[in-house]
Amino acid sequence: MTTEALAETPTHPADALLQLLDRHALPYDIVEHEPVFTIADALAATPEIGGIKTKNVFLRDAKGTRHFLAVVPHDLRLDLPALARMLGSSKLSMGSPERLQRCLGITPGAVSVFALVNDKAHAVELLMDERVWQAAQVQAHPLRNTATVAIGHDALASFLALTGHAPRVLAL
Repeated sequence: MTTEALAETPTHPADALLQLLDRHALPYDIVEHEPVFTIADALAATPEIGGIKTKNVFLRDAKGTRHFLAVVPHDLRLDLPALARMLGSSKLSMGSPERLQRCLGITPGAVSVFALVNDKAHAVELLMDERVWQAAQVQAHPLRNTATVAIGHDALASFLALTGHAPRVLAL
């Protein structure tokens, strides 16, 4: 399926994302909170909302030719050397803020599965831990770190289909 462009640019890209979800009748809950930059910040600031809490890590290979978005449970420590072996990739490292902006159109602190809406070139491979993929609901930032969205599995799968991204589900 082709990537659907966001509608006319509202005040903030997050508004366009929520309009996209609404337009396609993809239900979600949203809570506003103080800006968060770490998992500890998010746990302290986010009001109770359903769904598995996630950590989203933007990665690149050693040559910078492959890019990944790993979505894992918030309390999982990601083993990058093991993940690189699983993917048949060279050494993995965190992508720079500039690369994150170029590939996903967001800044650090706002990384989430929803940023794939900005990956029109399909340059980023989506990696999902099986616990996240199998969860009834998933929490993610809506392109800004001042809110958290909880979205059901079926709605998330439909969103990914709209963006043209298929998750590679792994036991991480």
